[in-house]
Amino acid sequence: MKVLVLNSGSSSIKFRLFQVGAGADDWQVAATGAATRIGEPSASLKLIWTNADGATETREHAAAIGSHNDGIERIGAALQESGALGGLDELTAVGHRVVHGGEAFHAPTVVDDDVIAAIRQMIPLAPLHNPANLDGILVARELFPGVPQVAVFDTAFHQTMPRTAYRYAIPGYLYREHHVRRYGFHGTSHHYVAKQAAQMLGKPLSQCNLITLHLGNGASATAIRDGASVDTSMGMTPLEGLVMGTRCGDIDPAVHFYLCRHLGFDNETLDDLLNRQSGLMGLCGVNDMREVHRLAEEGHEDAELAIGLSCHRLKKYIGAYAAVLGRVDAVVFTGGIGENDTEMRECACAGLEAFGLVLDCEGNARVIGSAGTVSAPHSQVKVFVIPTDEELEIARQSLDAVG
Repeated sequence: MKVLVLNSGSSSIKFRLFQVGAGADDWQVAATGAATRIGEPSASLKLIWTNADGATETREHAAAIGSHNDGIERIGAALQESGALGGLDELTAVGHRVVHGGEAFHAPTVVDDDVIAAIRQMIPLAPLHNPANLDGILVARELFPGVPQVAVFDTAFHQTMPRTAYRYAIPGYLYREHHVRRYGFHGTSHHYVAKQAAQMLGKPLSQCNLITLHLGNGASATAIRDGASVDTSMGMTPLEGLVMGTRCGDIDPAVHFYLCRHLGFDNETLDDLLNRQSGLMGLCGVNDMREVHRLAEEGHEDAELAIGLSCHRLKKYIGAYAAVLGRVDAVVFTGGIGENDTEMRECACAGLEAFGLVLDCEGNARVIGSAGTVSAPHSQVKVFVIPTDEELEIARQSLDAVG
């Protein structure tokens, strides 16, 4: 069996093809790649696959990709030409990442006309993402007839949050009639690393209390009680919560009014400011944490502030979620920063000994880009580094959805 995972963005389509073995954990990547700069003269297609001899081959070339239809058609053709996919009859399912499922979707869902209509209705909640995600689904249904299409939603894992966590303290009609509430994102990643953490703890996920930290250009924290999400830092949109590459995270809503009154900002200017010019970018002029560290080492005060502010916010969420959960079995770091930034992990965990969390600083410095335990042997709360694999989680959930 083979499962194709598609992540359709506005101008790109990332994909990964999995070969499914007999065992529950027997998943192999047969091919991966992306169609990029769709609709531009510089569009290209990159494919990396394993040939019949077990060697890895790479092919990247310019291609006329004027639309998502062209992109997915070329991806299918390239997979078959390389031999990674013998034919469409080998596909058991195509899994699609969909950013926003609102309150309608609590689990991966086999796509039909009603599902398409529901995703389309939620476009106002994710106007930058859901249209492209939907384009990918519509094209794949046409190009891969007879192959089940499965939508896997970033928001689904967080649909177990209680009302006290997902409601905002605003008039009720805004929730009932206009769906204003916390939804949370990165759910596929949080779910994946939670299951991996349960294995490392040697207990069922349903018995685990975890704080999972997905730290990358986008960042979010999630409190997981007995395997289910009970709170998360991102809100109605991915803007709320932790300091991110270009997003501000938590901010006093009255700042918006102040900027409108005193600087004449309109909605579009505010949106651009808070989503694309803030966070690390706003604090020190760059949004890559590796570059922030480099600037800090050279003595740039703004970069030092960016690191300190990010750690402060992260530590606040760890403490808050420890209070929400009462008992914490493990704190999990994942994402590009979480998996590789030893300084950020050490800074975020420093001073949390009263919570039963003691970091092994030497062990932490050795774990970069791989799974490992970085807490001290006597720490009551384990600290894990677990590389995320959202594509694998989408593939697994897609296969489960089609039985």
